Amino acid sequence: MILIIYCHPYGQSFNHAELEAIRENLDVTHREYAIIDLYADHFNPVYNKEELRLYHRGKTTDHLVTKYLRLCRQASTVVFITPIWWNSIPGMLKGFIDKVMKEGVGLSHIVTKAGVKGELTNVKHCYVLTTSSSPTFYIKLLNGNAIKRIFIKQTLHQLGFQDCHWQNFGLISNSSSKRRKNYLAKLSKQQFR
Repeated sequence: MILIIYCHPYGQSFNHAELEAIRENLDVTHREYAIIDLYADHFNPVYNKEELRLYHRGKTTDHLVTKYLRLCRQASTVVFITPIWWNSIPGMLKGFIDKVMKEGVGLSHIVTKAGVKGELTNVKHCYVLTTSSSPTFYIKLLNGNAIKRIFIKQTLHQLGFQDCHWQNFGLISNSSSKRRKNYLAKLSKQQFR
């Protein structure tokens, strides 16, 4: 199953257009998929005292956390669709990682003497699709490359995700209609393993 984790509050955003292109792609190719729409679900990314108390026991009081972790455990492919805000992922997506990725055997990870060991090895392929106001080369070469260096190579890798790919649609604010349409056309035909 392909799991799409979508993180944008605005239904007219280019990220939403990406979601629709991928949904159409998966429908046409008859692929099984599920969508986590963090804003539409009104996911609360903020820990409260009780949630934090339960973290090391792998428990939660939030039914969405339970649902989302179950979907992550079932997925062989995960597709993130998110903007880059202030050089990184939005707080909503960071809160998703913070709250949903529970410590414990059979959950998302365990902690060993050597560090974090991911339990989500069922995720054989991962695609991180981002948009940014900055050009992609700036993010990669001059701005620290936080998406690849921290989110993909550290966070997702620690969780057990394999074969991660990052695509960024840079200069979103000044992009032409033609460039946007061409990119969406590519997404509607892209092979998601």
